Amino acid sequence: MTDRSSGPPRLEAEAFHVNAAGRRVPMDVNGHVALPFEGVGMHRPAGPKHGPPIRSCSGYPANGDKRVPDLKTALERCGLRDGMTISSHHHLRNGDRVALKALNAAAELGARDLMWFPSASFPCHEPVIDLMEQGVVHHIEGSMNGPLGAYCSRGRMSGLGVLRSHGGRWQAIQDGEVPVDIAVIAAPSADAFGNANGSHGPSACGSLGFALADSIYADHVIVVTDNLVEFPCVPWQIQGNNVDFVVEVDSIGDPSKIVSGTTQITRSPDRLLIAEYVARFLRDAGIVRDGFSFQAGAGGIALAFVGFIREIMREQGVKARFVRGGSTSYLVELLEEGLTDYILDGQTFDLAAVESIATNPHHLPTSPFTSYNWHGKGNFASMVDAVVLGATEVDVAFNANVVTHSDGMLLHGIGGWQNCLAAGCTILALPAFRDRIPVVVDEVTTLTGPGELIDVVVTERGIAVNPRRTDLLDVLQQNDTDLPIRPIEEIKAEIEQLVGGPPRKPELIDQPVAVVKWVDGTVLDTVWQVPDAPGLGG
Repeated sequence: MTDRSSGPPRLEAEAFHVNAAGRRVPMDVNGHVALPFEGVGMHRPAGPKHGPPIRSCSGYPANGDKRVPDLKTALERCGLRDGMTISSHHHLRNGDRVALKALNAAAELGARDLMWFPSASFPCHEPVIDLMEQGVVHHIEGSMNGPLGAYCSRGRMSGLGVLRSHGGRWQAIQDGEVPVDIAVIAAPSADAFGNANGSHGPSACGSLGFALADSIYADHVIVVTDNLVEFPCVPWQIQGNNVDFVVEVDSIGDPSKIVSGTTQITRSPDRLLIAEYVARFLRDAGIVRDGFSFQAGAGGIALAFVGFIREIMREQGVKARFVRGGSTSYLVELLEEGLTDYILDGQTFDLAAVESIATNPHHLPTSPFTSYNWHGKGNFASMVDAVVLGATEVDVAFNANVVTHSDGMLLHGIGGWQNCLAAGCTILALPAFRDRIPVVVDEVTTLTGPGELIDVVVTERGIAVNPRRTDLLDVLQQNDTDLPIRPIEEIKAEIEQLVGGPPRKPELIDQPVAVVKWVDGTVLDTVWQVPDAPGLGG
């Protein structure tokens, strides 16, 4: 077994740069020059997009049957070798069985120092730690949740973790920042040619949008399915013309962990109050109007918010043009009730939404290219009137953190959170404290989103509007709102009085373990190593 205790290479002081956000970031990330964050909208890319190698139809079966016996055969025929980048998607979430199958098959073939490039990881991927200890996987560039995040935080990975948003991941692939050697795409339905979708089959998970970039730009593409159908597999979210091999397996995932039968609205009185405040804020700020749009996720507060905004829409007789998801049964009900024309779905979170995306032509699968990619000719994110998000911390300058806790432990990914900050009104809906640790702080532990893009912070202790948004404050005043609008500093002081003071500054080791990329590929912040104390972050 290879000793991985040394972690990533140690960097000297001169190897860092202070970026435009005032954060100290490394100038080299895993052997590549890293561009420091220059400010929102300041970095402009140049040059062509990345392209995969040109292939010829003469190298593929004329009858369209690209099936091979197993993943090992597929990987061998893709030319697997040491140091390659293998990607996977996370639409199967904690029920995924394909990413580990692929990495274990690579291990059996003797591959070493691979970079795993998932769109996100889950606790089911904890065995990747063993593969890192063995030297099969060198490091992970992708959202690391739970055990993998804790492993990275303690400096155990051989390289730096790289945290990107969903849009940032697409940007990195299309720009050639991360050339994907082999993409392994778990598909709930596929045909032998490689056409595939996520909306049908026993392991249906909805959209496959997170895997689309991999299928377009990777050197080699493997589709893995447990539901092979006759050609053509329709609708196809992945086009077989981009696929090299198709592998049949008994199961790509555990459906009970892919989606849940019900997604629960919070029962906490404080959190219900937060959700109600958010809906009333959108009403009193004049954002709820005929043809407006909004985005909300699948967390308890967000689901409760959808219930409250639904009642307001009914009362005012307004209809949304579209709603963005993370789709759930609550958004499906809006669609079926005629309160919105469309659901633009980036990820499908429950069984009702999976059924809806398979049957309702107004429930549309989208990808990070259309929704979030900053290096495109516009995207949907800036066309959304309001978005409701969470965070682990927010500071008095409205900067926010979604990847680490106040102890510095890396336990969460970015998802589409950064990309959503481009919305017309970005709202963070947060409990004032968690486990008696204040959520509103002087300075966030890790910067994930610049404060200039965060418009409103809603807690049960009051609502803070970013002073930059004088337009929102003026409308609220004109409408004589009775909402508790307060300065964020005042809310912070009240929270600290309740819990006995501000949180302690984390004691971090001056050694980077990961970086946070901004939506344009520049480095926004550094995640620093935590002491290897028993139980920390557990």
